[in-house]
Amino acid sequence: MPLHIMVSRHSAFYSPLITTIAGGFLERHGLAAEYAVLAAGQRSSTLIGAGAVDVMQSAVSSNWNPMERGESPLPVHFAEINRRDGFFLVGREPDTAFEWSKLAGKAVVADHGAQPLVMLKYAARFNGVEWASVEAVDAGAPEEMARAFREGRGAYVHLQSPAAHQLESDGVGHVVASVGASMPPVAFSSLCCSRAFAKTETFRTFLQAYGDAREWVRTAPAAEVARAEAGFFEGYSMDALAAAIGRYQALGSWEGGLDIPRDLYEQALTVFQTEGGIARRHAYEDVCIDCSGF
Repeated sequence: MPLHIMVSRHSAFYSPLITTIAGGFLERHGLAAEYAVLAAGQRSSTLIGAGAVDVMQSAVSSNWNPMERGESPLPVHFAEINRRDGFFLVGREPDTAFEWSKLAGKAVVADHGAQPLVMLKYAARFNGVEWASVEAVDAGAPEEMARAFREGRGAYVHLQSPAAHQLESDGVGHVVASVGASMPPVAFSSLCCSRAFAKTETFRTFLQAYGDAREWVRTAPAAEVARAEAGFFEGYSMDALAAAIGRYQALGSWEGGLDIPRDLYEQALTVFQTEGGIARRHAYEDVCIDCSGF
């Protein structure tokens, strides 16, 4: 039976996972997979607990509020995808001298998902901007945000790529800043599963395939990675997709090993505590497992 792989977001930022499937890495290890995007109203912890999903792209932060509500069992996070925020700010005009202070008094079509908004607020604060001075516009899902910007709403829009780079390719906007490059590295995205699945041989095989795919995505020419996963990004140009992958490579999004680094986990806690996203710090061992021995 195929593995059931789901993502909470669909973006080139998650190319290490997408290419595990699209690049044939699972197939080389004798596995197949079905890929889906989390729908509105679905909860990853519920799907994983019910056995409907084997591996989920999520974030260590997704465990913290449920832990504070006393929910159990929760997924365990076992491998890093990204070690930087993967969102960009797209403005109306080119701005090679962009400074975060330019957001003050401006309308920003901002992603209001829990982690994206917390990270954006933190990046603004880190760069000397009080978030209260920014008009944060909630236009809905990323597709609706991009559409709103195309229709003239907001001075800036806050998107992952290839959506951000597609706006640039279409001459609608210009990428002026990387949120990830504007703040410290952080445990942003990771893979999670049930603790029971993490004890299986299938898990070990998946981890090997994923490790191979992540290293390839990190080092291969961006255009080559884009060609491999183009079928997952219908509606986006190859130029925009390759530009997005190249930018994520240059940012160091996929550097490091598979383990979720403790220091980046702690930095994620600091971001959420600073912005009021959690009530307390949560132990690494309660959320993550060390996959180095697998």
